[in-house]
Amino acid sequence: MKLGIVVIGKIVHDFLTTANKIAKLELAAISTTQRSQQVARDLAKQYGIKKVFADNDQLYHDANVDTVYVAVPNSLHYEVVKKALEAGKNVICEKPYMATTAQAQELKQIADEHHVIIVEAITNIHLPNYKAIKRILPKIGPVHIVALNYTQYSSRYDNFLKGIIEPVFDPAKDGGTLKDLNIYNIHLAVGLFGKPDHVQYYPVMQKNIDTSGILNLTYADKQATLVAAKDCYTTPRSFIEGEKGSIYFDGSTGVIDNFTIELRTGETKKVNLNEFDHRMASEFTDFVNIIDNHDVDTANELYDHSMTVMDVLAAAVKSV
Repeated sequence: MKLGIVVIGKIVHDFLTTANKIAKLELAAISTTQRSQQVARDLAKQYGIKKVFADNDQLYHDANVDTVYVAVPNSLHYEVVKKALEAGKNVICEKPYMATTAQAQELKQIADEHHVIIVEAITNIHLPNYKAIKRILPKIGPVHIVALNYTQYSSRYDNFLKGIIEPVFDPAKDGGTLKDLNIYNIHLAVGLFGKPDHVQYYPVMQKNIDTSGILNLTYADKQATLVAAKDCYTTPRSFIEGEKGSIYFDGSTGVIDNFTIELRTGETKKVNLNEFDHRMASEFTDFVNIIDNHDVDTANELYDHSMTVMDVLAAAVKSV
């Protein structure tokens, strides 16, 4: 994969620290605004990125770029992804996928017409620990209670309280805790249990944005409570509880750096199958394999998963 990166936000800085661990990944280019050119040049020098552009269109049409990683603010996903696809590039789009299912369907059609691949960048469903939990579920099932928690006091929250509104707290830029943190919980719940029958969101609203909230998902045989907060501090713990046992883990639902299985028989086992220390390495390893092998079947499975997550998001917003 020859990767071109659009914009240099916090997530890109984070990704670049682990990019050298991802086999067959070449950092071909990075594009940003004129104002951020020096930062881009510094990153290019530090991480061996071959080209720096001040115009996204130049990156889209660079023959040495076959895939574009879109890490712009949520509200800009659609327009940036569309231009990259129309230029014949594969696209990795940061979560949340799109603002509407109609946008996502349109972009998938464009990708198919240009014989390229589009995937959503979401860490947890690519982690070996997540895949292990999915395999182990029958050991503890039937599952009836799920409690997922991603609480992370935001480094931007203090500014938010002072009236300095950055994109992650800006309703005009599709910000908020539901789409920034609870999206990880939704991906996890949908990946493990499928689409719920009923969705209800209870947000804590400040300055017209949800700074925290509880999302309830109802299934025929289980209830799932998804908690996310950018205005609280705790070490979060998540539980999956079944008739024969439970699975639990501490920390971010986007990382799942280990988990414990506890059976009713008294057996307890701590598990960690993640092969990388950094949460983003597994997903990009998967993306390299999908794109280099033009694995349309796996890409379509991921698309269907992302569309189900978008349906849950839409229902959550509508429920408020």
